[in-house]
Amino acid sequence: MPDGAPLSPFPQLNRGYATTFQPNRLSLGLVVPLEAYPNSAVPTMERHIERAQLADKLGFSALWLRDVPFNVPSFGDAGQIYDPFVYLGLLSGVTRNIALGVASAILPLRHPAHVAKAAYSADQLSGGRVLLGVASGDRPDEYPALNMSFPDRGERFREAFDYIRALGQTNPIHQGAHGSLNGQLDMLPKPTATRLPLLITGGSQQSPDWVAEHGDGWITYPRSAAQQAQLVADYRARAQRAGAPNKPVMQSLYVDLLAEDSAAPSPIHLGFRSGVSYLKSYLTALQAQGVNHVALNLRFNRRNIDDTMNQLADGLLPDFGRSGD
Repeated sequence: MPDGAPLSPFPQLNRGYATTFQPNRLSLGLVVPLEAYPNSAVPTMERHIERAQLADKLGFSALWLRDVPFNVPSFGDAGQIYDPFVYLGLLSGVTRNIALGVASAILPLRHPAHVAKAAYSADQLSGGRVLLGVASGDRPDEYPALNMSFPDRGERFREAFDYIRALGQTNPIHQGAHGSLNGQLDMLPKPTATRLPLLITGGSQQSPDWVAEHGDGWITYPRSAAQQAQLVADYRARAQRAGAPNKPVMQSLYVDLLAEDSAAPSPIHLGFRSGVSYLKSYLTALQAQGVNHVALNLRFNRRNIDDTMNQLADGLLPDFGRSGD
């Protein structure tokens, strides 16, 4: 952990949160789709259920889905194609232990009542394995398609976040731009724990203090070791000043895993190509910087995906496996 970082336990939330996030420890997840599609924006989704089950069996901590309502040409990635909440329901029934995360639901593009209903339902159906990343959105083309304004998305994000939190309570009372809850209506089901874990992606058009105080964790991006360590320490210091508990930090990472374990690294988009030995040393350094989870993206992987998943499991999960296994 960085010097001065808090060592206290993370909050006791649902099962997926507990098996994915532990203080002073890094775990590994995978970004869906579990396939390589370097030359296309659209994956095939072939054998996607089989590979999700393989990730669960091998002991990866989480699968991460993305909320990509439209295939925007300038963005260049259609994600896993399927609606993330429909897909969560399916994955809930075909996996047993792996956490199921959305990284991240674009709150300004969805009514928060629908987000809460879908996420709470999947959390119950999966036995408490849902982790809900939330974001303000970074694809301006989607907003006019839904008759939404892009510049004020930060305000709508914050109001939707509060609405979702309110719906986790019995007979909630809430007043805001998305509607009024007068304490007479209730939403069922409720989350399996005291609240559903809400992980804030990036800044989501909010101040760093707001992000640190209100989320149940922070999803960020790959950076240099020194910069990442500084930002993680700053996030936790802001949470501590706000009187909030210690919270996890996770990041994404694109990897192209080579067959030779000792292969040297070379850069790719938001990550690198290397053997498993260098990847292990990189993850060990991230763990020392206070990062608790890394979601590996195999989009640019050049080898067989099943072989790569097994190699990652053999080489990394003894040190970075799911908590409790």
